Amino acid sequence: MHAIQSSRARTRVKICGLTRETDIDAAVAFGADALGFVLWPGSRRAVDEARLARLAAHVPAFVTRVGLFVDQDRELIERCARHLDLLQFHGTEPPAFCEAFGRPWIKALRMRDGLDVPAAATAYASAQALLLDAYRPGVPGGTGETFDWSRIPANLAKPVILAGGLTPDNVAAAIDAVHPFAVDVSGGVEAAPGRKDPRRIAAFFSAVRDADRGTR
Repeated sequence: MHAIQSSRARTRVKICGLTRETDIDAAVAFGADALGFVLWPGSRRAVDEARLARLAAHVPAFVTRVGLFVDQDRELIERCARHLDLLQFHGTEPPAFCEAFGRPWIKALRMRDGLDVPAAATAYASAQALLLDAYRPGVPGGTGETFDWSRIPANLAKPVILAGGLTPDNVAAAIDAVHPFAVDVSGGVEAAPGRKDPRRIAAFFSAVRDADRGTR
C-alpha cells in the first residue's frame, strides 16, 4: 500500500485539461480537489497565459490550481506560477529545475519499460507526489491509455497520483489495485478534447466514492 493512503482513506481527484469556466464549475460541484491547466502548446487542451489567468481566477478557495509544463522556458513558468498553487512537470526536468520556482510541485513519470520508480522517487525527493502516467514515445501525456498497474511498487517514498486512461468504468478497479493518494483524469470525462462532460464527471466521482467505501 502506498504512503499516506489507508484502505479506507478518501482518494483525492484531479480533473485535468480544463479550458472553460463551465467545466471548472462542474468539476468543483462534484468535489474536485485539484484542477489542471495544460500550458504545453502541443496539447489539444492547452491554454495560453491570458486564458490561464482568467480560468485560475474563476477557481474557488480550497481547490488547488495545477499548471502542467513539459520542458518549458523558465520565464514562462515563473509568469504562470503567479496564478497557480502547484506546478506539474511532465517532461525530463531535473530536480533542481523543478525546485527553482518557490512553489510546491509534483513530477510526472511516464511508465516506460525499465523505469526505476523507487530511484525516481529518491531523485525527486522534494516533490509533493509522483504522478504515474502511461508511456507512448513522443507523447508527454494525455494518451488516453492505461498501463500495467502492477508495475507500481508498494510503499514508495512519495504519494502516488495515478493517471493514464482512467474513466468512470475503470477508476474503481484502479483504486482497488493501486490504493493511490489521488487519481488524475482528463480525456476520460470529456465530450471532446478540452470540453468536459458533466455526466461523465459525475459518474467518475461516483465510481471513486464507491471504491473508497468498498461498495462497488
